[in-house]
Amino acid sequence: MDIDNWHSELEYDQWLRLPVSGPRPSARYKHAAAVVDEKLYISGGSRNGRYLSDVQVFDLRSLAWSALKLKMESNADKVEENNLQEVFPATSGHNMIKWGNKLLILGGHSKNSSDSVTVRAIDLETQQCSVIKTSGKVPVARGGQSVTLVGSRLVMFGGEDRSRHLLNDVHVLDLDKMTWDVVEATQTPPAPRFDHTAAVHAERYLLIFGGCSHSIFFNDLHILDLQTMEWSQPQIQGDLVTPRAGHAGTTIDENWYIVGGGDNRSGTPETLVFNMSKLGWSVLTRVKERDPLASEGLNVCSASVNGEKHLVTFGGYNGKYNNEVFIMKPKPTDSTRPKIFQSPAAAAAAASVTAAYALAKSEKLDFIETEDSNFGGVKENNFAQDFSIEINAIREENKVLESSVAEVKAENSRLKEKIDDINGTYAELSKELHSVQGQLVVERSRCSKLEAQIAELQKMLETLQSIEDEVQLLRRQKSMLERNMEVVAAQRQGSGGVWRWIAGTPNT
Repeated sequence: MDIDNWHSELEYDQWLRLPVSGPRPSARYKHAAAVVDEKLYISGGSRNGRYLSDVQVFDLRSLAWSALKLKMESNADKVEENNLQEVFPATSGHNMIKWGNKLLILGGHSKNSSDSVTVRAIDLETQQCSVIKTSGKVPVARGGQSVTLVGSRLVMFGGEDRSRHLLNDVHVLDLDKMTWDVVEATQTPPAPRFDHTAAVHAERYLLIFGGCSHSIFFNDLHILDLQTMEWSQPQIQGDLVTPRAGHAGTTIDENWYIVGGGDNRSGTPETLVFNMSKLGWSVLTRVKERDPLASEGLNVCSASVNGEKHLVTFGGYNGKYNNEVFIMKPKPTDSTRPKIFQSPAAAAAAASVTAAYALAKSEKLDFIETEDSNFGGVKENNFAQDFSIEINAIREENKVLESSVAEVKAENSRLKEKIDDINGTYAELSKELHSVQGQLVVERSRCSKLEAQIAELQKMLETLQSIEDEVQLLRRQKSMLERNMEVVAAQRQGSGGVWRWIAGTPNT
C-alpha cells in the first residue's frame, strides 16, 4: 500500500490496516487513547502482566510513531534523593480525555496507586506532566471504569477497586473548579461492573453498555438522565448483541460505534453501531475470529482526516498482544430523513411531492400578487392562459409523483414476494422439523425396545451361567463316582484271587 495515497484505498464501513513507517510501540492492551489534531496518543497499558508507562504518538498524516518525552512540572513537589519520581507511572485500565491543549489521565491500576482517584495532565505544548489537585468527594481508586466528557464535566461510572470490589457508583468532576461530587441517582442502576463503555447523547443522557463482573458478561444498555438523575433501561431495537467486556466505543454524530471485546473465551468479531436517537443496534461489519479487531482491551477513537470523520483503533489482546493500527471511514447517514424515505424510489417520490407542492404554492402566490396589483388591466384571456399553464405544470408533477409511487409499490411488491418466499421456506423447514421430531420419537421407541431386549438377554445370560455351574458340579460328581467304582472293582478282583489260592484252585 502506498503510504501517501492510503485514503484512496479506503472503502466505506470497512477496516483497513494502516502501513506504518519506522518502529512501532510495544504491543499491549488496556491502554488509554485520544486523538488531537490528526494524531493518535496512547498511554500505558499492560503486557504479560506488566504495566507500561510510555506515551506514544501516531501521526495519521505520515503514518509514523514517535515517543512523547514527558517532563515533570517545574513546581512539582520534591522527593528524597534516593527515590525516583515517575513522570507518568506504569498504569493500566485508565482513561485519557482531551481538554483544551491538555490530555487528562484518570484512574487505572498501578503498583503504587493512592487510595483515591488520581488526575494527571499532559500539556501538549510543553510536554509537561503534572498531578492535578482535586477536592470534594474524591472517588476511591479504581481501574476499568468509564469516564465521559459532558460539557465541562467528567462523569465516571463503575470500575473495580484495588481490593477487586466491583463498583456501580457515579462521580462527577467539575473541570473548572476541579471538585468531585457523587451522584445520588434514583431508579435501578446497572449491576456493578468494569471494562464497559460509556457515551453521552445530546449532552444529557449517559449511556452504559456491556462490561463484566467476576463471573458474568453483560450485553445490557442503561441510560442515566443527567438532569433528573434517573436510571432507565429502555427497550432496544435492531440486531441481537452478544455479551462482551473489554470493548471500545466512540461516537460520531448520532451513532455510537462499538469495536472488539470478548468473554475470555473468544473475541467478538463484529463492529456495531448504535443509533442513540432511535435506540437501535446494527452490525456494521465483521472480521475473522483471530483478527486484531476481535480483541479485548483495544481502543477506538474518532479522528478527522481530510475533513472526514474516521474510526482509528490500536492494540488489544486475542491470544496475543497487538500493536496494529486500523482505520475505517463510516458511511455518512442522513438521520433527518424518515426511515420510509431511505430507498431510492421512495426518495424520488418524496422529492416529487415536495417539488410539486413548492411549485404550486409559489405560482399561486405569484398569481395572487399579480391579480392584486394589476386587477384592472389584466385581460380575461391572459388569466385563463396562465391558469392553464399552472394546471399543466401540476399535472406533469403529478405524473412524476405517480411514477414514483408506482416504483415504491413495485419495490413493496418485491419485498412482499421475498417475505412470502421466506415464509414458505419457514413452513418447509417447520415440516422437516416435525418430520425429524417424529423420526426421533420412533427411534426413541425403538431404543426403548432394544433396551428391554438387552435386559432380557442379560437375565438369560445370568440363567445360563447358573445352569453351566450346575453342569460343572454334575460333571465333578460323575467323575468322583467313576473313580469310586474303579476302586471297588479293583478291590473285588483282588479279593477273589486270594480265596482261589486258599482253595487250591490253580489259576488259568
